[in-house]
Amino acid sequence: MAGGVPAPVVVRVQREDFDAAAETARLTAGSAAAGAVVTFTGLCRDEGGRLSALELEHYPGMAEAEIGRICRTAVERFSLLGIAAIHRVGKIAPGGNIVLVVALAPHRHAAFDGASFVMDYLKTSAPFWKKEHFADGSQGGWVDAKDSDDRAREKWS
Repeated sequence: MAGGVPAPVVVRVQREDFDAAAETARLTAGSAAAGAVVTFTGLCRDEGGRLSALELEHYPGMAEAEIGRICRTAVERFSLLGIAAIHRVGKIAPGGNIVLVVALAPHRHAAFDGASFVMDYLKTSAPFWKKEHFADGSQGGWVDAKDSDDRAREKWS
């Protein structure tokens, strides 16, 4: 909270693509106390040419609530001046945007930590599921969570 004004928390889950620069400009507009902004954009990989798309589904309402909780925790923990988390759902082709996190803070360490914290918790706590669609036209199953994501989250405990 800067000067008694709550830090903006922007959370969206959407099918449409996002514009990282526009989202960053929106969050940073009028924030004279900010000394740092960190953005992270997660992209769909082609997994060595074998993937044609990644399909993402979510639990509507619950996903937004959980992302909001994660973002509010980050604001409090790292004294952020603002945070945005936008996550796409639907079929996303390789190279397409999946997730955007923008963290605004007075200093760089808080901005980096805030963005990293949100991503580590988003990967492990928000109710999203991924299914692979292969270049040969076949479909894979739902992708299992990775132990490495759990370990990344544990560093914040």
